[in-house]
Amino acid sequence: MPTPPSPRPPITVSIVSHGQLALVLPLLEQLDRHSSAVIDKVLLTLNIPEPDVLAGRSWGFAVERIENASPKGFGANHNQAFERCDTEWFLVLNPDIRFDNDVLSPLLAQAAADAGLLTPRILEPGKTEPEPHRALLTPLEIVGRKKPGYVRPTVPAWIPGLFMLFRSEAYRQVGGFDEKFFMYGEDFDICARTRLAGWKLQVGENLLARHDAQRESHRSRKYLYWHVTSLLKVWLSGSFWRYWRLRGQ
Repeated sequence: MPTPPSPRPPITVSIVSHGQLALVLPLLEQLDRHSSAVIDKVLLTLNIPEPDVLAGRSWGFAVERIENASPKGFGANHNQAFERCDTEWFLVLNPDIRFDNDVLSPLLAQAAADAGLLTPRILEPGKTEPEPHRALLTPLEIVGRKKPGYVRPTVPAWIPGLFMLFRSEAYRQVGGFDEKFFMYGEDFDICARTRLAGWKLQVGENLLARHDAQRESHRSRKYLYWHVTSLLKVWLSGSFWRYWRLRGQ
């Protein structure tokens, strides 16, 4: 009898490079080393032209390139990539995420049937403890988190966009990222809409990935402008207020 084909890996990965292929290279190497068994393909979007430091390299999964004629925003790039996703899971990764072991396989193993979006804990540069869970994003919360005695939630209200493992069914149901957000705020918005659609956000509390970068909005007026205007879009959206009422129940 012929040997039955191996099960297809369940994850499509989406990475966007904005002149960051030098950061993408070690990420692909780590994904190949630790998690190639669960990755079907990587969709690599080149948002601007840049030197090809990946030329001549290969990995244990296909890497499909998408080259934009003009730069797109965070959500638009990943929505474009999702059009090529035909696996059960769709993983949005920043180029500066780093893995020291296999995080994806155990994250999938832990996924609850109603989990629409998963993430591990994230370790920021210079820190010894992972980032605390995010509370509902309000002006009072942003101010209050800097004050003594501030208590972080034990269950996250939203998951940062640097590592978002979506169940493809959930991503499709909510229509992907809202493209009116060019950069920042789109992660909170899609988390709110995912929860409002009846899906849960799940964290692999015993799993860790590293974020090997600094926040651009602390150094650039342009990034700070995008950050502030995106927050205003969040607070003016209907999904924010519906989610605020849901969280208050």
